[in-house]
Amino acid sequence: QVQLVESGGGLVQPGGSLRLSCAASGFTFSGYDMRWYRQAPGKERVLVAAITSGISTNYADSVKGRFTISRDNAKNTVYLQMNSLKPEDTASYYCNAINPTGWPTYWGQGTQVTVSS
Repeated sequence: QVQLVESGGGLVQPGGSLRLSCAASGFTFSGYDMRWYRQAPGKERVLVAAITSGISTNYADSVKGRFTISRDNAKNTVYLQMNSLKPEDTASYYCNAINPTGWPTYWGQGTQVTVSS
């Protein structure tokens, strides 16, 4: 059974940091591209960061220089280090696994990040 379990969300003050984790199981993690999306209330889900099976990374312009995606294939886990957090980063963050062919794709249930003073 495929599972993606996010953790690490919470409440943080502006300028603070959080590290999200996504633990994967039930598929060949090392062969999948991994992505973090976020969705704020009333808005669409948008791509935040991506890392390929070959360790290439890509970021949304809004988080470049502040967020870092990484993966540990030995632990079947992908991370999102978030620094210099802003109130506009407040959202539910979702982990996504996608086969490089485009299918299948799997989603986690999300973890809430709230940036507020």
